[in-house]
Amino acid sequence: MEAALLITDAEVVDETGVRTADVAVEGGRIVAVGPRLPVESAGERIDGTGRLLLPGFVDLHAHSALRPFDDPLLTPKIAQGFTTELICPDGLGPAPITDATLTSRRSYLRGLEPSTSAPWTWRSMGEYLDALQQARPAANMVACVPHSAVREAVMGNADRRPDAREMAAMKDLVEESLAAGCRAVSFGMIYAPGLYADTAELIGIAEAAARFDVPLVPHVRNEAAGVLDSIAEFVRVCEHTGAPLHVSHVKLVGVPELLSDLIDLLSSAQDRIRLTFDQYPYGAGSTLLSALLPPYAFDGGPAATLERVRDTAERERMGRDMHRGLPGWENLFGACGPENIVVTQAGAPREAAVSKTVAQIAGETGTDPAFAVLDLLVDTALDAAMIDHYSAEEVVREIFVRSGALVGSDGVFNPHPHPRLYGTAPKVLGRFALRDKLITIPEAVTRLAAGPARLLGLEDRGAVAEGRRADLVLIDPQRYVDTATYAEPHTTPPGVELVTVGGETVWRSGEHTGRRPGAVTGGSPRGDN
Repeated sequence: MEAALLITDAEVVDETGVRTADVAVEGGRIVAVGPRLPVESAGERIDGTGRLLLPGFVDLHAHSALRPFDDPLLTPKIAQGFTTELICPDGLGPAPITDATLTSRRSYLRGLEPSTSAPWTWRSMGEYLDALQQARPAANMVACVPHSAVREAVMGNADRRPDAREMAAMKDLVEESLAAGCRAVSFGMIYAPGLYADTAELIGIAEAAARFDVPLVPHVRNEAAGVLDSIAEFVRVCEHTGAPLHVSHVKLVGVPELLSDLIDLLSSAQDRIRLTFDQYPYGAGSTLLSALLPPYAFDGGPAATLERVRDTAERERMGRDMHRGLPGWENLFGACGPENIVVTQAGAPREAAVSKTVAQIAGETGTDPAFAVLDLLVDTALDAAMIDHYSAEEVVREIFVRSGALVGSDGVFNPHPHPRLYGTAPKVLGRFALRDKLITIPEAVTRLAAGPARLLGLEDRGAVAEGRRADLVLIDPQRYVDTATYAEPHTTPPGVELVTVGGETVWRSGEHTGRRPGAVTGGSPRGDN
């Protein structure tokens, strides 16, 4: 037997356990797994003694849709072992678009998907996937159909129900995007214009997803006091349509007393529908700073929002509502408090606000914290993002252990990012499994690789087995752990000795090799040179 790569005597991990074996790779695939493989010649041999060899991790919540156009190496993800990313979550994505919605879509995405090099030459999801493949990312990319982009392309940014023609057009656009290669349909029920959808609209979109048997992937309407009702809404949608459901970043924003009720809801729903969910292992979120505004602020799109935050009467109204809340609205400003909201990105001329809390900015400017937020949004033309601290670590761990959640980083490439951008996988495997023994190592592989691959129908991934794609991670279990912090987030984990994507080495002994072999599901073959 010949092999391009042979890893010997590694502790190979799958969902059932750990065994010592050799692994041979040829032509981008795993061609053999077993003890003392009869390999006569190998392009490269690596001694895996004392190391864990795992299938490449699948990030179920990645804001990386535009990042490969600026930085195709994707170092923060590759360095921790993520070899596949599910992009366009939260109903947010750069396609589908029309000539009329191009400007508003680019503007709205700037805080979560900052890019200076994306060409924006596409209109359909298929055209976008082709462009992404031509960018040659280091990691594999799998896309959701983002509901907000679909709604905007058909209806604009109006706060109203679709008529029958518009509903049919949205369903057609979803099905066209799924036919182009997307593997899920995402919703962002706190992001415009998706937040204007009622349950009937969700059912219509779910019917299209059900025809392709792909999951709905929602950021639900409310993750604070209304979290149970918000998850239950999507459970009902899936009961009605038969579509699978995968709830994004399950959490409790300021309501730890609902923990048992949340676990009970998830467990009981799994008896009625195909339900999974993911979690990032931190007690803080990261999103657009404009998410602090009341829902009515977004009617009409980003330009209309910017007019409102500049208008004196509207500012007064929004400031009052941010302090006192509105019925049914997930008020992050009130739930977290200005002292627990940190600016992670701010466009010119407010770059100095990055890494400061809203409370600090308010103190420095002598402004009420709500108006400090509004001023920052005005000055940056909405180009601002934040970290919002909402939960204690103990609650995060309890949800993780008791729910069986899969893993999504929700990492955003901000100047001062959330540590989850660099630390999600090593916190789950290195800290929760290897050090704290909250879960077993095989269970960590289920949550990071095998489970996500099954969810997305990626039958060639998720296991170190003959015939599978050679997306592999070799780690030193004594050293692999998260080191990124809120103060120092740009820190790659130690102990990652090898990462391969499609059999090509992209990470070796703490450094990126510069190779970019990632495959975009649905993207046309690229022209490498």
